[in-house]
Amino acid sequence: MKKIFKKRILIPVFALTIFITGSAFKSDFFEIAKQIEIFTTLFKELNMNYVDETNPGDLMDNAIKNMLNDLDPYTKFYNEQDVEAERIRRTGDYTGVGAKIRTLKDKLVVVEPYKDYPADKAGLKAGDEIIEVDGIKVDGYEDDASNLLKGAPNSTLNVTYVRQGKTNTTTLTRSEIEINAVPHFSMINETTGYIVLQKFNAKASMQTEYALKDLKAQGAKSIILDLRNNPGGLLREAINIVNLFVPKGQLVVTTKSKVKKYNKTYYTKNEPVDTEIPVVVLINGRSASASEIVSGALQDLDRAVIVGARSFGKGLVQRPKKLTYGTQLKVTISRYYTPSGRCIQSLDYWNRDENGNAVRIKQENYHEFKTKNGRKVYDGGGVFPDEALETTKNSAITDAILNSQAIFDFATQYYYNHQIEDINSFQFSDADFNAFKTHLKNSSFEFETETEAALKKAFEVSKTENLNEDIQKEYNALLQHLNQTKIQAVDQNKTQLVNLLTDEIVKRYVYREGLYDYYKVNNQEIKTATQILANPNKYNRYLN
Repeated sequence: MKKIFKKRILIPVFALTIFITGSAFKSDFFEIAKQIEIFTTLFKELNMNYVDETNPGDLMDNAIKNMLNDLDPYTKFYNEQDVEAERIRRTGDYTGVGAKIRTLKDKLVVVEPYKDYPADKAGLKAGDEIIEVDGIKVDGYEDDASNLLKGAPNSTLNVTYVRQGKTNTTTLTRSEIEINAVPHFSMINETTGYIVLQKFNAKASMQTEYALKDLKAQGAKSIILDLRNNPGGLLREAINIVNLFVPKGQLVVTTKSKVKKYNKTYYTKNEPVDTEIPVVVLINGRSASASEIVSGALQDLDRAVIVGARSFGKGLVQRPKKLTYGTQLKVTISRYYTPSGRCIQSLDYWNRDENGNAVRIKQENYHEFKTKNGRKVYDGGGVFPDEALETTKNSAITDAILNSQAIFDFATQYYYNHQIEDINSFQFSDADFNAFKTHLKNSSFEFETETEAALKKAFEVSKTENLNEDIQKEYNALLQHLNQTKIQAVDQNKTQLVNLLTDEIVKRYVYREGLYDYYKVNNQEIKTATQILANPNKYNRYLN
């Protein structure tokens, strides 16, 4: 057994050594080879001599992923299971139950069932907690329990789930699932078309082009392109979508790297659909990567008015590299630059604070660039909208609440306690908001401000200097005041929180498709975009 184990370790190391000697990093060869040899001997001795049984695969998986944690968060190692998940993300096609699932230690939580897919047809709803699949309990299942839901098309599975404290069972029939890049497009009024682009998978430009042509055929004289909450995806799809609105041969994005072959310029290659139709692009703090290529390029070319909040600021480009045994490395190879020459990367992963967190590029370090018409734009912090709306901008506490399960869990309870006749007239009331604050107080939600963290650190230091008795009372008083301030912060961010709560609640009644219809009637960003497009002089003033 030990001989076999040695061979498995030495063969890939030998192959890696050959790769390194033929690569562009010959100057670092000795140091790289030295560190690989150290790690190989350590890994071998650990697995052979550790007091308990070890799992070499898990150890190596954790070692690689922890090593990459010191780089940017987009450079990732994918094992075989991860590779399949990434394929699904790129293509948008897979076989399953048709629901967004959150995997917890003891259950699978249905986050969002997709309309008319197996989970929805079987009666599963957001908030349902799956505890057993085909007789296999989720609690204690060693691998990723969400894999239990996958299988061949038309195969069935029985699930046991808990809803509002009651245990139920249902049967699902798996099917082919197609995730649309454009889940919705329609007319807002007689002249304004609305396109929601949710992700940049392989179908993004094709579906966006279809939507644009269809809306023009319906009489659209202007377009709202919604990129809010779009995390990005394929670079080529972003270029093709820009190409729908700008001429062939237009520079869209440039990538720059320390490796010469990755320095590239990308131009539009096709004939556009319409270079004159007025366009407003909606973005927010969760619009990233390819979303920023599209919004940044259209802004630089003065081809669209950008409305909403500053985008996420991901100006880094990744490329997958195949490794052995079906694994992959997705590695950051370059930075991308919009047509004006700006890089909109907002976080500096190579300079971190004392807690190891990447620091945000400071505003005084931004550089000024010019759009095609001479308008000022800046790098270093995402795409800044031409019309900024506070309702779209999330604060630190809003993001913390959003990243917790507080909004999701409150929406679940709200759905089962309220009957709504006309969802398009639904408004989240003050009484509802007070109920949410009570829910937040009673939940496990915790939010630590930077001030609070600094105080705690200072107090710990005071203990080592025997000063804690003198400052204990003042410290407690400050913490009490900070807690009161955090309560006030919830009220100060009421508008953003109400928007997030409304979105989650509306989806419970009419799915995601109905949420976009609700937006057309109630959403402030869409109202602002529609008003801009309805006034040609105002629209042109933004671009000139």
